[in-house]
Amino acid sequence: MTEDVFVQLLKVCKCFDQEETVIDNLNLEIKKGEFLTILGPSGCGKTTTLRIIAGFEVPTSGEIIIDGENITEKSPHERSVNTVFQNYALFPHMNVFDNIAFGLKMKKVPKDDIEKRVLEMIRTVRLEGFETRMPSQLSGGQMQRVAIARALINNPKVLLLDEPLGALDLKLRKQMQLELKYLQKKLGITFIFVTHDQEEALTMSDRIVVMNNGVIEQLGTPEELYERPKTKFVADFLGETNLLEGEAIKIKDAEVLLHLEQEQDIIRIPNLNYDLGDKFTVSVRPERIKIKPQAEEGDVWLQCKFKEQIYVGSNIKTIMVLKNGKKIIVNEPIGQNFAFDNKEEDLFVTWNPKHTVVIKA
Repeated sequence: MTEDVFVQLLKVCKCFDQEETVIDNLNLEIKKGEFLTILGPSGCGKTTTLRIIAGFEVPTSGEIIIDGENITEKSPHERSVNTVFQNYALFPHMNVFDNIAFGLKMKKVPKDDIEKRVLEMIRTVRLEGFETRMPSQLSGGQMQRVAIARALINNPKVLLLDEPLGALDLKLRKQMQLELKYLQKKLGITFIFVTHDQEEALTMSDRIVVMNNGVIEQLGTPEELYERPKTKFVADFLGETNLLEGEAIKIKDAEVLLHLEQEQDIIRIPNLNYDLGDKFTVSVRPERIKIKPQAEEGDVWLQCKFKEQIYVGSNIKTIMVLKNGKKIIVNEPIGQNFAFDNKEEDLFVTWNPKHTVVIKA
């Protein structure tokens, strides 16, 4: 284990019965002070992974190491981790101060130390003046801050967050994303965050683990995963994209010509020792595509017709249809979107070849 690796999962498997493998040979290294997000659809194994780190689930095989210590056999209260849940799990009969102080009282910390640490934590999560409020008198965002403060008061080495913003409305959720990121940077604690929300993962994370069917599809920074997905699943799951299937029909020294589905259209991709007949998926983000009245040299050009436009706030989403019926989504800022004089005419969707992400089948 290298010096900056703080949490390590080694060949972790979890089977709930002989037929169902929820996590399959998972290897993961998390750095000290990192905000790592485990992202994936329902049932992919992300919450089970978090529960194994917390000690709420026992792995079928494999090891969990935190700060050089093997904690695989330790019970939850013996691990230097705390968990924040989606439902907050606050004590309804205790006020904010007592909820946050609960863990310290259980450890028999002196009263003066408890008061000092709790008030400092209340300032950290920006809840000054709410010390005597009961949970029923708090908003969802305020309750979530109390839950986070209660988890942090014990100075855990790792904070685990299981979809903690899922119960909040959209505006408050976006606000709390920034609050959590600020808090994590201020405290320098390793955060392991679980979500199925792609935008949330992109906004908050230092790195993202994309999981699917119990395995890691890809691990990297938000930019790496969004701009350079390595699998079709990652390209399709993280954000919005256009996926086109192609086959290598001609190979030159530096490039390969791809024949797209039933289209006559041909696009170029870099030659990375590909062979004739190789199958590919091409991913192009909607914001990288433009609509033009005629084809020109240099870029990728596909002939299409207009289908519909959708207003989505700051953008106009235009859906075009290729000759074979395949839909292409184009996202353009309002005021810069293509103006249609005749929606029946043949047009072209176009993009710079450098924005073509090639995934070999």
